[in-house]
Amino acid sequence: MTAAVRKQIDRLREELERHNRLYYVEATPEIPDRDYDRKMAELQQLEADHPEYDSPSSPSHKVGGEPIEGFEQFEHRVPMLSIDNAFEEQELIDWDAGLRKSFDRESLEYSIEYKIDGVALALIYENGELVRGMTRGNGAVGDDITSNARIVGGVPLRLDTKQPPASLEVRGEVIILNEDFAAFQAAQVEAGEDPFKNPRNAAAGALKLLDPKESRKRCLRFLAHGVGYTEGIAWTNYLDFLKSIRDMGLPITPNVGKAKGFEKLMQVVADMMEGVAALPFEVDGIVIKLNNIADRDELGTTSKSPRWVRAYKWERYEAETRVSDISIQVGKTGTLTPVAELEPVEIDGTTVSRASLHNRDELERLGVKIGDTVLVEKAGKIIPHVLRVNEAERTGKEQEFEFPSSCPECDSEVQQDDGGVYIRCPNPACPAQLRESLIFFASRPAMDIDGLGEKLVGQLL
Repeated sequence: MTAAVRKQIDRLREELERHNRLYYVEATPEIPDRDYDRKMAELQQLEADHPEYDSPSSPSHKVGGEPIEGFEQFEHRVPMLSIDNAFEEQELIDWDAGLRKSFDRESLEYSIEYKIDGVALALIYENGELVRGMTRGNGAVGDDITSNARIVGGVPLRLDTKQPPASLEVRGEVIILNEDFAAFQAAQVEAGEDPFKNPRNAAAGALKLLDPKESRKRCLRFLAHGVGYTEGIAWTNYLDFLKSIRDMGLPITPNVGKAKGFEKLMQVVADMMEGVAALPFEVDGIVIKLNNIADRDELGTTSKSPRWVRAYKWERYEAETRVSDISIQVGKTGTLTPVAELEPVEIDGTTVSRASLHNRDELERLGVKIGDTVLVEKAGKIIPHVLRVNEAERTGKEQEFEFPSSCPECDSEVQQDDGGVYIRCPNPACPAQLRESLIFFASRPAMDIDGLGEKLVGQLL
């Protein structure tokens, strides 16, 4: 009987660790939350009935332990420095030129990633076991928040590797997804509490709560993007580091790019800026790092920041407004794009009355309804976009938007791309496709035909 119980506990732990990885690291969950919760409850009951089989690295300990009296402080073995900012492209040009001069090279290889607007967290693993989670603090000394770090989504209590390094410190950001924050904010209002203004403030507050079970209610997640002190492991470049820790079960910052040379670098930056609106969390810039770790070590740091990294940042402006309707725009390739028709609102000197919702999946992820109050963001060169719904403002009169099954322009039955998110009108004679194709043909990036704009194209067709 005893052996059978131990075998069942081990099986449940293995299953839950696997499902944690699929959910937080691979983003390919296989079972619904209810089934996961049922397995977790079974494991907790078995461990309560048989405490001799308890383990600090059991997935059950991510649910939250007892409240603690306070936080101790520890010194960072490798300081957690800040990043120098660049707000103009010329600043990046000068920085790249300085680095190339230092190495006497014509071009350098960079990694490019989103600057996640979260709360810094350092996770320290010894022989594969999580032993400490620390805040940035003043960069030299941080708070030990291990009790809360253990319950953050995506943080493995034990690394998924048979040969763990003696010591590995992984650094990253704790975030709350926009949809989770909207629900949490609405719950605060319903409870008569003053709601947090943004996900970052809510995450920061959660990490400093003395009761981990309360912290867990805020749906925290971790995304790794850096390394601190290590023993028994090394990497040639940053992208290899990211792959390595992902293989160990740690979720990493998404959509990391690579570029050699400044021209290619800025192309990748531009592409990533276009993708900001589709991200499920808030960002406030793009981080550019030297990819080669030996080059980083050679450059070293100043007293405040590493010389091998820059944050290309933009000013963010936000405003709330109401969604008066949701329309469908048919593009030149037949793509059906949902568009939020907004009550006009001024953001950074620009009147915003429309915002793309990109595709059906994004519309569903945001949960936007007709009549909703939404937060719209305008940042740098990024087109204004809906950041999240203010669910606390809902009255019950909002209307669900039903995505059309036929083209609103020609009534052809629409089709979804195989394995993709876009839904298209397959009719090559669709008036909307002809109109949008002609507008693009006459535009500056194409033939640059002066005077052939949207109004004249409409008259021609």
